[in-house]
Formats: sequence, C-alpha cells, structure tokens
Amino acid sequence: MGPLQGYTVIEMAGLGPAPMAGMLLADMGARVIRVERSTRLPEDQLKDVSFRGKQSIALDLKKPAGVEALLKLLESADALIEGYRPGVAERLGIGPDVVLKRNPKLVYGRMTGWGQDGPLSQTAGHDINYIAISGVLHAIGRRGERPVAPINLVGDMGGGGMLLGFGVVCALLEAQRSGKGQVVDAAMVDGAAQLMWMMHGFYAGGFWNAKERGANLLDGGAHFYDTYETADGRYVAVGAIEPQFYARLLELTGADPAEFADQRNESAWPRMKDSLAAIFKTRTRDEWARITEGSDACVAPVLDMLEAPSHPHNAARKTFIDIDGVMQAAPAPRYSRTVPEVRHGNRPAGADGAAVFAAAGFTADQIAQLRRDAVLLQNDQESQ
Repeated sequence: MGPLQGYTVIEMAGLGPAPMAGMLLADMGARVIRVERSTRLPEDQLKDVSFRGKQSIALDLKKPAGVEALLKLLESADALIEGYRPGVAERLGIGPDVVLKRNPKLVYGRMTGWGQDGPLSQTAGHDINYIAISGVLHAIGRRGERPVAPINLVGDMGGGGMLLGFGVVCALLEAQRSGKGQVVDAAMVDGAAQLMWMMHGFYAGGFWNAKERGANLLDGGAHFYDTYETADGRYVAVGAIEPQFYARLLELTGADPAEFADQRNESAWPRMKDSLAAIFKTRTRDEWARITEGSDACVAPVLDMLEAPSHPHNAARKTFIDIDGVMQAAPAPRYSRTVPEVRHGNRPAGADGAAVFAAAGFTADQIAQLRRDAVLLQNDQESQ
C-alpha cells in the first residue's frame, strides 16, 4: 500500500479540484470516505475518475442527526476536505470551529477559487477566471492573438487539487509533531500564481517579455520551442533549448546549419520558424517520430489523449491503467517501497454506509436507526 496508509480522510462531495486532492490521497494509500448528500449522481459523474479508491456514504446534512453522524466520523479521522464557498460549511454545522473542537488534531482542508477572504471570496468563478487575475492566462497564446484557455489544468488541477493535496499532507506532518490540527486555505488563484514562479524570475532577470505572449523562450516564441504541423495534418513538439540538442535537431531534420546558426537571435526567430515549418511539412508525424526517437533532438509526436496510453514509453512504465473500462493515469509519483495502487474503481454513491459507520464504532441498531430516520441514505448496491 501507499505511503499514506493508516490515514483517514473525509471528503465532502464536490467537483474538480477538491475531489482530485482526495484522489491523490487515496492513490497514496489513505482511506478516503466521500460524503454525498444523495444517492443519485448526475450522469456526468458516473465515470468520474476522481472517485477511484474511495468509499462512499450518503448523509442528509439538513437533519441534525446527519450532522451529528458526520461529526462522529470526524472524531476519528485525520483530515477533512471540502470545496464549498466560504461560509457554507459553517452554515451546515461542520465548520472548522465545530470540527476542531471535536477533534483538535484534525487537518481541515478548504478548496476555493478565490480563497477564504479577500474582496472576491464570495463571488462565483471558474478556472479561467482564477488564472486570469493571477497573470497566467495573459501569458498563454500566440503573439498578437487573444489568450488561449489551457483547459482547466492550471487553476483547477495544478493550482487547486495538487495544492490542496500538498497542503493537507504538510499539515498532517506538522500535526504529528504538535498534536494540533489546523485549517488549510487552498485557493486556486494562489496556486496558479505559484505556477508562474519561473516566469517571475525570468522577468526580474530581464529574460521575459511580460507584455507580449508568444514572444518568449517557453511560450512558443522561439523556433526551437514550439509545435509544427506535419505532412498528415498532425503535429510534433520541439524543445531543443540547449545548444547541443539544437545541433542534433538541425542534423536530424536536415536543416541548413548556416541558416539556423544564430539560435538566440530573437529577431530571427520568425524567419527560422517559417523555415522549420516547411521542413516538418515534408514528412508525417510518425515518420518524424521514427527519425528523432531516442535522440537528443527533443522532438516528440503530439499525441491525443486516446493515443497516449499506447505510446511505447507510456506502455512500458504503465503510465495509464484501465479501471472498470475507463482509461486513466496511474497513481504518481512512484515509490520504491510503499507502492501506491488503485484499490477499486468508482463506488456507487452511498454504497459503503454500513461498513464506514460500523468501523467508526456504530452498532447495528444505531446504523439501522440512521436509516429509518433517512439520515444515512442507502444505495441498492450497498456492501454488507
């Protein structure tokens, strides 16, 4: 089992980054219990990859007995994750003050877009809004064109889910020393801003144009760090930054070294990019992959998400796994001794109610009473 075996995390059901954090913790061996408020999931959640490895219970938190049942579970848990708008958990009766009074060592992980405070904290938003005000969105796109939304990887996932998972683990480590829990305020706008750390350093050093996108070393401005269309309408990615890798790129593509000699001359980048584009149009994507594979030319085929699992390197490392017919990324990172694994796929909402409450010390009669009171909502597939 993974390195977090023995930890118990309660995850309040939601979408996107908070469930991703729960998935990361479950992948690493933590026992993650997802708390739904209904046994009926929307159709688009039935194959939600973030459910993997988690147990599921369903509670009616509008009833005091439902809140009390959850608080009882939290007494023996190590962490709670929630992704509500600020103040919602408090109104439900499960805010940090209440929960930490019941379990002073608990880590209370909060995931929001804007953070728990600040002038925007109570407003709605999505990934694209958070990366807009953090300075990320402005930097992504072609020169002279509008910014391009990088799907919801930067705000929701990298700046959100991963930041929350990291924050929770850090707080768990500190709680081992101090015996005290605390609140983790993870905000997607904060996390997205952190992901720009290198660009801030480049700018301070005079190596980054902060006003122009598509004009810099790593944003597609350089001819040796960009994508190129191939003869079959597909693409290759080129990242030959270092001089020795750049020389290998020129060698394998047959480019004229004299024409491409001044690699770092930014004024010549557009001309050299046009020349490279013409070269890459002479062969198909897979032909270029065969020519450059295994070399230091830093050229890779641009694969779609359906092709990626079959790439020989990904297949050899088992980077992708199939769980219940859903292809998805395997747990990462990897460990030499405490090996992470996905214990099971998506559990139906509320399927583990009896098992979870029995493990928490509830008697069979108490569990039956919760069901009779429609506090613990039962799924037809609930395990016995």
